[in-house]
Amino acid sequence: MSGRVEIEYCTQCRWLPRAAWLAQELLTTFEAELTELALKPGKGGVFVVRVGDEVVWDRREQGFPEPTAVKKAVRDRVAPGKTLGHSER
Repeated sequence: MSGRVEIEYCTQCRWLPRAAWLAQELLTTFEAELTELALKPGKGGVFVVRVGDEVVWDRREQGFPEPTAVKKAVRDRVAPGKTLGHSER
């Protein structure tokens, strides 16, 4: 599976800080597994997290993600079996 993660966020909604914070969380957790993390400006209320070409979180369907939920979704695709430590409890 791809080690590339993309976070597409709405610039109109000013969600860059939220996207950047989530990016930092993912890069810290998966520093050895990720090859790239992209922040992609979007419009229309978008907040979508992709691993490779697969959507793993979409705000329209699932609401805003807690970091642990996104970490689990990313982990399952880039590092199955990796423990997330205290955040998994």
